Amino acid sequence: MTSTFAAQRETAGFFDLDETGRTDVPLIVDLDGTLTKSDTMHEALLLLISKHPAKLPQIAAWLLSGKAKFKDRLASEVLIDAASVPMRDKVLALISAAKAEEREVLLVSASNQRQVKQIAAQMGLFDEAVGSDDTRNLSGKEKARWLVERFGEKGFDYIGDSNADLDVWPAARQAITVGSNRTIRKRVDEICANALHLADDDSGNTFGRSRHYIKAMRPHQWLKNLLIFVPALAAHDPAALLPSFLAFCAFCLAASSIYLINDMLDLHVDRQHPRKRNRPFAAGTIPVAHGTVHSGVLLVSALAIAGFLPPLFATVLLGYVGLTFAYSLVLKRKLMIDIWTLGALYTIRIVAGGAAGGIPLSEWLLAFSMFLFLSLAAVKRISELTDLKARKLTSTDGRGYRVADLPVVLGAMLASGYCSVVILALYVSNANVASLYSEPRLLWLACMMLLYWINRVAIISYRGEMHDDPIVFALRDRISLLVFLCCGTVFVVSAQL
Repeated sequence: MTSTFAAQRETAGFFDLDETGRTDVPLIVDLDGTLTKSDTMHEALLLLISKHPAKLPQIAAWLLSGKAKFKDRLASEVLIDAASVPMRDKVLALISAAKAEEREVLLVSASNQRQVKQIAAQMGLFDEAVGSDDTRNLSGKEKARWLVERFGEKGFDYIGDSNADLDVWPAARQAITVGSNRTIRKRVDEICANALHLADDDSGNTFGRSRHYIKAMRPHQWLKNLLIFVPALAAHDPAALLPSFLAFCAFCLAASSIYLINDMLDLHVDRQHPRKRNRPFAAGTIPVAHGTVHSGVLLVSALAIAGFLPPLFATVLLGYVGLTFAYSLVLKRKLMIDIWTLGALYTIRIVAGGAAGGIPLSEWLLAFSMFLFLSLAAVKRISELTDLKARKLTSTDGRGYRVADLPVVLGAMLASGYCSVVILALYVSNANVASLYSEPRLLWLACMMLLYWINRVAIISYRGEMHDDPIVFALRDRISLLVFLCCGTVFVVSAQL
């Protein structure tokens, strides 16, 4: 009679490799990347940095004490809950099948003992949980040695996922991989007679994996960087378009680099959100360790492009990166300062465009952009607070707002938006505008359309119908696209008449 565990293998497309049908062989499960899609140590580190950025120097000192001691110190500060990390369904199915056969199931991991025991206790699926302590890092050969001493050679089945497990699989009766790349699976087949491979949906699919990395870069957000072209267009200077394009590319790469860092730091907050939990890091489709490398490559590439532009542009780009880092680590938790920072990051893009093209920026443009983007930044917070209200929550996690603050934030959004319209109206009335526009009176139409759009966005946000990201909303909203097209047409026609 086929055992439940064997049936599970057959369901996955594999045959039962144990003809004896023994059910007394324990099933050993690794934690990070195997049971969970993510690494609990990396997530604990990011959570600690996110909540206590001032501890960064202390964390750096821990690294010098060795891997085992570092994990122990980190676990003394932060432990990750099982409910907060994405699990692998196929591994959970194998564990359930083994438990149905009354097989012993152990969680054995290189993560710290306290972390491993907490996950095991919360899940209630394991007979025993063993992890590293402050003197022993239970990984690779050390883990293989411990398992052989405990269960004997070929006396256990082992589920793992990474290169570190290549030392363990040969000692197991059956080697089981999950979510491993082709190189690891091929190596396991070479060194193990009995191998079972459980693949993710995108495992071995280059396009499938790549799309997660592209999604994490948030390419739709690159539209914000079109603001870099505003100085060249406002000055009617075609010669500034090429340097503006290079600046646009540099900002796209730099912005994506920061988005990766921000998503990693917001990991646990995003997982509690109904839509943000589908972001690649929150969903576990990209390891956070990969995100750090990816972010670094993007940032270096952005600085390389900046080398072809005036030094002032590189200074502005570095200022943007620095302010964004400060936002990710500290400023996003500060009441109203976070909105001001988001608004300033929009305006910095216009400043960068002027620096790239060597175009002096007018006070009119800077004042208009400051108030308009402060209004847009407030829209983002309104949508978040409205969503919290709908979920019957009272405050934000990782932010300085309460749901009761919604009317105040809405008022700030409207006031800032109206100020931007007033500034545009005063600009249209200025005598100097005639040197740039043949028929400046047409620009009053832009004032009217902008005023309409701001009020409409405010109502949609307050109703809870606004997307988490106003940029995504604007791209999908036909009326917004029509308003932008009409405003652009008004400026072009006014200049050409």
